[in-house]
Amino acid sequence: MYRVLIVGRPNVGKSTLFNTLIGERKAIVERSPGITRDLIEGVAEVEPGKEFLVVDTGGIDWGGKDFFNKAIIEAVEKALDVSDLILFVVDAKQGLTPEDETIASYLRKKGKPVILVVNKVESKKERDVVPEFFALGFDEVVEISAKNKKNIGELLELIKKHAGDRLEALEVKEPIKIAIMGRPNVGKSTLTNRLLGYERMIVSEIPGTTRDCVDVLLELPDGRSYLLIDTPGIRRRTKIDHRAEKFSVDKALHTIERVDVVLFLITAEEGVTNQDQRLLRQVQKHYKACILLVNKWDLFDGKREAGNVMMENIKYGVRFLPWLPILTISAKTGRRVEKILPLVDEVYQQYSTRVNTAMVNRLLEELKTAYSFNVKGKRLKFFYATQVDIKPPTFVVFVNVDPETIPKNVEKFIQNRFQKFLGFDKVPVRVLFRERH
Repeated sequence: MYRVLIVGRPNVGKSTLFNTLIGERKAIVERSPGITRDLIEGVAEVEPGKEFLVVDTGGIDWGGKDFFNKAIIEAVEKALDVSDLILFVVDAKQGLTPEDETIASYLRKKGKPVILVVNKVESKKERDVVPEFFALGFDEVVEISAKNKKNIGELLELIKKHAGDRLEALEVKEPIKIAIMGRPNVGKSTLTNRLLGYERMIVSEIPGTTRDCVDVLLELPDGRSYLLIDTPGIRRRTKIDHRAEKFSVDKALHTIERVDVVLFLITAEEGVTNQDQRLLRQVQKHYKACILLVNKWDLFDGKREAGNVMMENIKYGVRFLPWLPILTISAKTGRRVEKILPLVDEVYQQYSTRVNTAMVNRLLEELKTAYSFNVKGKRLKFFYATQVDIKPPTFVVFVNVDPETIPKNVEKFIQNRFQKFLGFDKVPVRVLFRERH
């Protein structure tokens, strides 16, 4: 797989270029510097059947001393080692800066092939600035406007020339898509790193470190594959006052819609909070498979009684999701983390199951003979039922009344019978009613 790495100082348009190359808005693009902190990967196409992996990086401030900047530099250094080509992005509107010269010197020492990409060339004024970037000493220079898609074709041709015959149609497996969600600072990035087996995400004790929803493909030797999506910590909206963070929260909530399984983290210190319940109701609303991970459970080592009390409180806090599997872990030490992916496999299998029609009919016979429901003075009759979808398992039951008149408690009871009778003990099921005329 041919890997192309995008680097440059903050706010030169790296994420805009990344999104333009992969053809979708995957990275957060924001005018504030320092938005992209983690590495973000996507597939770009030069022509049909010829694709490469493109990696967006955090903006590098080589003089910066703060935690995030050092972590970004470490992440970029690791990515450089495994990349085939570097796109060094500079900003024509700001002109050549000392920071650009520092990064250029660093890249030359690495010895990797570099294309100097002069971005934001949108008028004669910026075109006149382009020649000053030749002082950086790179042979290949292309002027573009990532925002307006100007000269992107020329850039792709240069990438194609460097790659030679190494561009290929990247085999797209369908990995299990997993969102790692929870409030700020519950250990989401630490868990992602533990699952991956290396320090892929920037981890700190500062809430709000992860701003992007970062997709990382995890492929195991036995052929199983998972797309891990580490999401920003979600606070209540009333406590969000930063524009980029609001965008991150919206993106995290949107992520729920596109994944198969949610790994929802809480901590053994706090248990299930009101905010956790609000987020889990979003999971419930979208009928998503979910596993509740209670992190930092090692705090109860030697305190069995206290641990039992906390677990009872946790179960009570998520009682509206009676099917929800709960696993106690320590992301920091790795305790029971090895049980997560096998549990994901089990949950995903249930979530993707199609039930034998005979089983559905047996359940319907049980509902007909063992239970009696009245709807506005009329006995509720069940004619037949069928499964119409998976992820979630979805069933349509044809009845003799207007579905709008069926009481919610009756709907809930029937849904629970579908859940238990058909063996869906770890995932939600959806039951829809249709009137047969």
